[in-house]
This record gives sequence, C-alpha cells and structure tokens, in this order.
Amino acid sequence: MAFAALFRHYAPRIKAFIMRGGADADVAQEVAQEALVMVWRKAASFDRNRASAATWIYAIARNKRIDLLRRGVRPPIDGEDWLAVFSPQEGGADTSISAAQTYTRMKELMGGLSAEQLVVIRKAFFEDKTHTAIAEELALPLGTVKSRIRLALGKLREALAREEGER
Repeated sequence: MAFAALFRHYAPRIKAFIMRGGADADVAQEVAQEALVMVWRKAASFDRNRASAATWIYAIARNKRIDLLRRGVRPPIDGEDWLAVFSPQEGGADTSISAAQTYTRMKELMGGLSAEQLVVIRKAFFEDKTHTAIAEELALPLGTVKSRIRLALGKLREALAREEGER
C-alpha cells in the first residue's frame, strides 16, 4: 500500500525528469519503473542522515538513466543550452517558482566557472562521460580532468555555502 502511494507520486515525476534529459516517453517510463523497482529492493539501505528520500530516489533514477546511456541509447543534448536539460517544466506554482530560481542560480554559478572547468563539468555531468573518456576526447591527462572537475565542484560548493551563510 505504501509503495503504491510512493509509485503514484514519484513515477510521473521521474518520467518527466528523464524526459527533460532528452529521452522519449517510452524510455523515460522504462527508467522510472526500473528506478522504483530498485527503490523497493534497496529500501533497507536508505539512510535519512545522508539524504532526503526524494534525493535518494532521484539519484537512483539518474543512475538508471546513466546505465541506459551506457548501453548505447543516448538522447541528444542541445549544444547551445545544455543546462536547459534541467530547466523548469510544468508543475504547481510553488514547484515552478522554486525550479525557476534553482535553474537561474545554477546557470549563474556555472557561468562563473572557467571555460576549461565548464567543458569537463558538462561532459561529466550532462553527457554522463567517464573521466577517462573525457581525458581521451579532450586529449588531456586524466589527472588534469579530475583536477578541473574537483576545482569546479569546489567553486560551486563555496558559492552555495556563501549563499547559505547570507540567509
């Protein structure tokens, strides 16, 4: 009964999340179902001290999407506005406003990264490429790719921490 309620709540949201990533409706439905089956199987491993339930569920869905992409079904990402994958979509007013604010803020934060950092972040997190694949594609040493990602994430983390401190 509780899982049915969880499924009714999260299945359409996960499907929309995956579709915003460029997948078609059938693929997104498959990913949503696989993710929620994984939630059922791994429920005992959930730790509320590490993340909220929603964060945990969306992380599982994201990982299922990555698995799908690695199997060779890679949806296209618009090269001009790759952050639009996570742009606000339809929903309730509160959700829409929050999503719009998050999208705008993330776009601002990403704009503060160097071009080199932005390229590796884009490839790692938006194109779901491994560090090794990024290094090969950009003809860079693996350590350089890892350093750029680490530094970029550090900059983003610092900016978010500053904002939290100002509130």
